[in-house]
Formats: sequence, structure tokens, C-alpha cells
Amino acid sequence: MAGPTTAERGERQKLESGPPRLPRLRPRPRTFIILLCAVVLAGAGSVWVLYGSPWLRVERVSVSGTRVLTEGQVREAADVSLGSPLISVGIDEIEARLRQKLPRIDSVDVVRSWPHGIGLKVTERTPVLIVENSGNGGKYVEVDAKGVRFATVSDAPKGVPVLELAVSRSAAALRRFPEARLVREAVRVAGDLPAAVARDTGTVKVRSYDSISLELSGGRTVMWGSGEKGSAKARTLTALLKASPGARHFDVSVPTAPASSGS
Repeated sequence: MAGPTTAERGERQKLESGPPRLPRLRPRPRTFIILLCAVVLAGAGSVWVLYGSPWLRVERVSVSGTRVLTEGQVREAADVSLGSPLISVGIDEIEARLRQKLPRIDSVDVVRSWPHGIGLKVTERTPVLIVENSGNGGKYVEVDAKGVRFATVSDAPKGVPVLELAVSRSAAALRRFPEARLVREAVRVAGDLPAAVARDTGTVKVRSYDSISLELSGGRTVMWGSGEKGSAKARTLTALLKASPGARHFDVSVPTAPASSGS
């Protein structure tokens, strides 16, 4: 039997060796240099646009969310330099300045408003209690829901109870329940009051940790006890006020065993 022909052997060798290899293309040095220069120029151009050009600079500072503070007070405390590159404005530094200079500010959101603005969205603290400062011309210190004393005002805000601290000043009592903790307990009680009762409350009086009372309009009083079980006490007090509209004294210190009396 005759073997393969020369042509057949050539075809078989081509199949066994696979497809022909293409020559590897190497980038030319000139092409690489051109690409590198383009990248460097693009980066330098971006930096110049952000920091050196007149197109992205601070021209205005907008303020929102103020209630007691004025927009001018917030702008002055923020101390943003007009004309500076917008990208270079320190967001964290502005927030820190505002909190330090304006304690009434609880939080602030500082945003860049491209291409020319800085936005300051302010959230002010809301007083839940006030403390009479007899040593400062009869002014009042506002206390927020976190127990922070944040502002002194000449006139008492409407609908905000006065906090009266009538606690023992003995060293042992103060070590166990420091004044700051008692203030937080009073704030806790004020926050748990039903809306109708809160509007009717003139004074929150603290004698000790577990002896907090309320003075309502019309000479009515409420023994609240400690700040614990506030929701249950609020529900019980609401029911007592409805069931005994003529009563003058209420005791919800133990919400499962409340009491009321008319004298």
C-alpha cells in the first residue's frame, strides 16, 4: 500500500503545527511618550481648573433651617472666604466653627453647590426645659432634649416648663446622683409628657432621682417619681385627668397604683 504523498505530508504538518503566529507588535517609544504627556497635561489641566481657574470659586453662601438664629449670624460664624477655590473649602472646619461659635446649632450639613456656592443646612436645638438664672438678671438658660444647656435668653419661651432643682447638696448625694444626671432625668420626664399635659406644665421640680414632680396650671400637682416607666406614667396621668377633672393632686409614681385627690 502506497504511503502519503509529499503534498499530503505538508498538509499534515501544517495542521499539527497550528495556525501561523502573527508577529508581536511592540509599542513605539514615541507613542508611549505622547500618551504619557497627554495624561500629565490632562491632570495638570484638571488641577488648574479646580484650584487656579476663576470658574469654580465661592461666590455665595446660602443658609437654610434657621428658626431663632439669623442667616447673617450663621454666615458670619461659618467664616467662608468668598473667592476661594470651591474644592479647597474645608467642610469639617466649617462645621466645627459653627458648633463652637453657635451652641444653639445641634447639627449642620455643609455641602458644595457647584460651581459657585456653599450650602449650610442648620438644625437648631429645641428647648424642652428652661432654668432660671437668678444671678444673671433674671434670664433663662435653655436645655435641650439631650440635657445640653445651650443658650441664655431674656424671655422664657412659651410652652417650655421651668426646671427647678431642689436637691440635697450633700457630698454623698451629689456623688450618687450628680446634678447633670438629675437634669437629664428631668429632660427625660419632660419628653414623656403627653402633649396636652406638657402645654399645661409650668414647672418640673426635682428633689431627688426618684422624686420628680410637675406643677400644672390651676395649682394642680403631679407626683411623677423617677424618670423610669415614662410611657406608662403618661398614659395613667391622661386617664386620671379625664376621670377626675376636679382633682388637684395626682400621683403616678407607681403607674399600676395611681391616686388622685381634690385637696
